[in-house]
Amino acid sequence: QVQLVESGGGLVQAGGSLRLSCAASGIIFSHNYVGWYRQAPGQRELVAGITSGGYTNYADSVKGRFTIFRDNAKNTVYLQMNSLKPEDTAVYYCNVPVVTTGGDIWGQGTQVTVSS
Repeated sequence: QVQLVESGGGLVQAGGSLRLSCAASGIIFSHNYVGWYRQAPGQRELVAGITSGGYTNYADSVKGRFTIFRDNAKNTVYLQMNSLKPEDTAVYYCNVPVVTTGGDIWGQGTQVTVSS
């Protein structure tokens, strides 16, 4: 059974940093694209992604502030978030698209709250 477990969220002041983790079981992250999404009221946004080959992509809103990276030994993908802004407040989810079925695997999410 595939499971994604996010952690690392919390409350931080504007300008601060957080590192989110997404640990996987039942799937090998280095063989798959992994994305970090965030869900705020009324919208879901792809924040960052990393391919099996290590290529990364970012939403314009987080470029230069967020970094996605992977630890293959721990089968974990991280999202380092620096210079946080109140508009970064959301529930952050880890996602793996399943190419064979067209579906997605989601974690349970972790809340990030940035105070001004």
